[in-house]
Amino acid sequence: MKTNVNLFWVLTVGFFVIGSVYAIWTLFESGWTEPEWVGTLGIILSGVLFAFIAFYLSRVFSAQGGELPEDRLDANIDDGDPEIGHFSPWSWWPIMLGASCAVTVLGLAIGPWISFIGVAILLVSIVGWVYEYYRGYFAR
Repeated sequence: MKTNVNLFWVLTVGFFVIGSVYAIWTLFESGWTEPEWVGTLGIILSGVLFAFIAFYLSRVFSAQGGELPEDRLDANIDDGDPEIGHFSPWSWWPIMLGASCAVTVLGLAIGPWISFIGVAILLVSIVGWVYEYYRGYFAR
């Protein structure tokens, strides 16, 4: 993570330098009347966003009190592999959930009456996915 922090600080400084060079360049091109504000502010604000990310990562790095497994040369692949969660391997409910979200958004684009059908299927899909392991073949 230390490498990521350093990378984002370098990008911050780089965008500030490029933004100032861009501002001077556009001033020179316009005959010293006024710079091109949109590009100048866009580049400088990109530097500000990189500074936000670098500051956040540096605070997280100092708060965790150690190195990540990715930063150590003697780490194994399994050291940085946490338990992510439980996934339903043969479940059809995520497909139903995606289809119902698509029908709901389609209803917003075409006609509101389709959205009501999509929301009804969405609710059934969420309940079915949550309670999938409480009944049937994989009941606990």
